[in-house]
Amino acid sequence: MWNKISLLIIATLPYFGLTFTAIAADKTVAKANHSPTDIIAQNLAQNSAEQEQIRIYEQASPAVVMIQTNRSSGSGFIVSSDGLIITNEHVLRGATSPVTIVLANEQKVSADIVGFAENGLDLAAVKIRGASNLPTLPLANAGSIRVGQSAYAIGSPFSAEFQNSFTAGVVSRVDTRRGLIQHDAPTNPGNSGGPLLNSQGEVIGVNTEIVTYEGMGNIGISLAIAIDRLQPFLVALGQDNAPRSSQRQQPRANNQVQGLPLNGQAISGRLGSGDNTLPDNSYYKIYGFEGKAGQRVTIEMSSQEVDPTLFLLKPDGSKLAENDDISPNNPNARITVTLPATGVYLVLANAFEPGESGSYTIRVTAQ
Repeated sequence: MWNKISLLIIATLPYFGLTFTAIAADKTVAKANHSPTDIIAQNLAQNSAEQEQIRIYEQASPAVVMIQTNRSSGSGFIVSSDGLIITNEHVLRGATSPVTIVLANEQKVSADIVGFAENGLDLAAVKIRGASNLPTLPLANAGSIRVGQSAYAIGSPFSAEFQNSFTAGVVSRVDTRRGLIQHDAPTNPGNSGGPLLNSQGEVIGVNTEIVTYEGMGNIGISLAIAIDRLQPFLVALGQDNAPRSSQRQQPRANNQVQGLPLNGQAISGRLGSGDNTLPDNSYYKIYGFEGKAGQRVTIEMSSQEVDPTLFLLKPDGSKLAENDDISPNNPNARITVTLPATGVYLVLANAFEPGESGSYTIRVTAQ
C-alpha cells in the first residue's frame, strides 16, 4: 500500500515538471524495485543534466561557425571579439583566401587566412574582415582536463544542413605526450576545427579527427587537440609574421609541458633543432606551474649561449607578460608579476633570434 507520505510526494510531482503517470503507471514495479523518492531523484537528476546541456549549447553555439573554402568545409570557433577564429589546418589545406564564414545566425562573411601552427600541429586561424563585438568562447585552464569529465562538441558535420549540431559524452583518455583528448561525444566529418567544451562551456580542445578501424563502419574514436597546445599557437598569432604556408611537418615528441617548482629551483634546458618554433623560426620550450590569485612570482631565464625571451600565459591562454632583456646591459629575461587568477600558468622559454640554439636555466620564485 502507498502510505500518506508517498501519496503526498506523488501529488507534488507536477511542481518539478514531472508527470504522475511516469511513477504511477505500475505501482507493483515501483514497490518492488524503487521507492517513489528514488524515482523522483532519478528524474530530477536527468532533468538537471538536460538543463546543463541546454545551457552549454545556448551559451556556446553563437561563437561556433562553419568554414567554407574553395576545396572543403569544416568548423571553427571565435576566440576574440574582432573575429579571430580557430580551426584545423586540414580544413584550410590548399584553400585560397578569403574563405567564407557562416555564423550561427546563418549570416555569411569573408575571412582571411592568418596563420598555421608549426611542427605538424593541426591548428590554423582565420580572421573575419571588419568584425567587432562578436561572441567568443572562453578557454579552459591548461592542465584542467580530467578523464571522466563531461565533454560536449559543437560543429557542422557533413554540410550546412547540420550546422551547429551538439553532442555530449565524456573524456575517455588524455594523451599528454601527443597533446590529444580522446572522447566519446559523437563527431563526424565537418566537425573538424570545432570546439570540445567542458561543463562551464569553456574550450578544452579542438576536434581534429576520428580514428576508425576495419570492420567498425562509421564507429570510431574521436580525438581533440588539448587546450595546452592551442595556447602557444595563440601567442604565436600575436606575431606579425605568422606563417602563411600550410605544409605540414611531422609532429615532434618534446611538445609536452614540463612542471616548474615555485621554490626558485633552477631547471636546466637546451633549445635547438627538434624543438617547437614560433613563426619567426625561434625555438621554445613550454613550462607550467600552479599559481594562486594575488600571488607574486618572479620568472627568470638565463643563458650564455642564447638570447633568452620569456612569455607568461594566463590560465585562459591569453598573454599576461613578456620580457626580452632585463636591462640594456643584461640580455637575460625576467618577469615579475602578481597573478590575477588561480590556475595553471604556462611559460614559454624562447630564444630571441631565429635558429639560435644553446643551453639555459629557468626558475620561478613565489614571494
